[in-house]
Amino acid sequence: MTFSPRPIVDVAKELGLSESDIEPYGRGKAKLELSTLTQPARGKGRLVLVTAINPTPAGEGKTTTSIGLAMGMRRLGKNAVLALREPSLGPVFGVKGGGTGGGKASLVPADDINLHFTGDIHAITTAHNLLSALVDNTVYFRDQVEGGTLDPRQVTWGRALDMNDRFLRRCVVGMGGKAHGVMREERFDITAASEIMAILSLATGYEDLEQRLARVVVGSTYEGKAVTAGEIGAAGAMTAVLRDALKPNLVQTAEGGPAVVHCGPFGNIAHGCNSVLATRLAMNLGDYAITEAGFGFDLGGEKFLNIKCRQAGIWPRAIVLVATLRALKMHGGAPVKTAGAPDAARLEQGLAHLEKHLENARGYGLTPIVAINVFPNDTKDELEMVEKAAAKLGARVAACEGFRRGGEGAMDLARIVAEVVDATDAAPPAAQYTYELADAPEEKIRKIARTIYGAKDVVFTSLADKNLERIRGLGYEKLPICVAKTQLSLTDDPTKPGRPRDFTITVREVRLSAGAGFLVPLTGEMMTMPGLPKVPAARGVKLLPDGKIKGLMQND
Repeated sequence: MTFSPRPIVDVAKELGLSESDIEPYGRGKAKLELSTLTQPARGKGRLVLVTAINPTPAGEGKTTTSIGLAMGMRRLGKNAVLALREPSLGPVFGVKGGGTGGGKASLVPADDINLHFTGDIHAITTAHNLLSALVDNTVYFRDQVEGGTLDPRQVTWGRALDMNDRFLRRCVVGMGGKAHGVMREERFDITAASEIMAILSLATGYEDLEQRLARVVVGSTYEGKAVTAGEIGAAGAMTAVLRDALKPNLVQTAEGGPAVVHCGPFGNIAHGCNSVLATRLAMNLGDYAITEAGFGFDLGGEKFLNIKCRQAGIWPRAIVLVATLRALKMHGGAPVKTAGAPDAARLEQGLAHLEKHLENARGYGLTPIVAINVFPNDTKDELEMVEKAAAKLGARVAACEGFRRGGEGAMDLARIVAEVVDATDAAPPAAQYTYELADAPEEKIRKIARTIYGAKDVVFTSLADKNLERIRGLGYEKLPICVAKTQLSLTDDPTKPGRPRDFTITVREVRLSAGAGFLVPLTGEMMTMPGLPKVPAARGVKLLPDGKIKGLMQND
């Protein structure tokens, strides 16, 4: 079956949207007006969360599986709407490459989505750096804020760039004399780790957006009083910059199905979910809303449930846990070079890792479904091993060949998901959170580490203790937790795969994201500005004479 991309207006019409509900950005993509959220729901809105085991350097194909699942459900005649994140240019040109799926399970127009798309991430970067400029301007002119004058030594707001650039993690600004500003140490975060990205992802409308932006803490006065973006007069202009970026984007799958793609916080250093607005739109427009959370269930999945669902008042009916046989073997100790070869012993050892994630899903009262992203050299015997292990914990398993066969290769997975989702009552299961907001921050972090990671305990450095003391003094101790941790392990050490036990998590710093509405404990050597690998994916990207771009897609 061959599909050609449809005009985006036709995709919108299939969802029951009129031309006044969308703002086309060319033939293949459009912005969705926020007013569509106030219209009566057209679908049953049954939410399905796609997450994964801890990924390996090879990648496990979670986005490809999510797209394949949506296409498979549509082939079954189901009204499925996909809701995904926008790719960041850092990973696109770094290790990961494009973030629009791969093979026959991809989004269209992939090149546009992977690069500038509708300008959302550029707008977020601009809003972030507008605040940075206003902060330094406040310092330069010694403007008075409530409680005193902003101390340049206590500025906590850095700058952002949508690129992997390790050289900007620590730098000095304001050099060259008084005319060029006040010299101080500075940091850059990748835009996907920016609090502005998190704010846009969680905002429910323009008024909420401006209020969140106003709450952003940028530093302290000489007397130690917190200074916010609202106090230096930045919130209004930042909201104006983000006006169009708040509107979700409509595109389509390679088989013409609707996909709402919006915002792109990382799952290892932010909360890893697409926007609340995009998810709500998918639920309003579809009988099945399929969304994903970044990296493994211990990161994006946990944050989706404890942060996003708690705030938005939503809850999934099922969890799809993506895995590959090669990844499970690597979690069993197999080296990356041989992980694709049959190795029942390594697979057996790696199944403990899968079982931990399945236990976590059950702990939330949710039915887990294991989706095996199939590779050509996977064997039937090893697939059966996974199926038996999952069955012990009440999980069903389906092979998914979305990459090679598109929606047709994901229909077995789609059938199981539909059966599990449709078997639930009219309302989704009751929400079950890992911690209560009233818990002390240290206790919330310990509950995540012990319950989700399987840690023995958590230790806090003296800096983290000071951070938490200040957070309590500002009255933000009841915020949820967004742990920044390596995606490669259940621990804070990327070299420890599998299911480690009796380990300790070290929190070296805790950052306040008052606008986004969470606390960010930084663990291990986690950086909020990644670096490029020795051979960046950018080296394989090329503009061809016909205007097409080679090297962005996984099948290029």
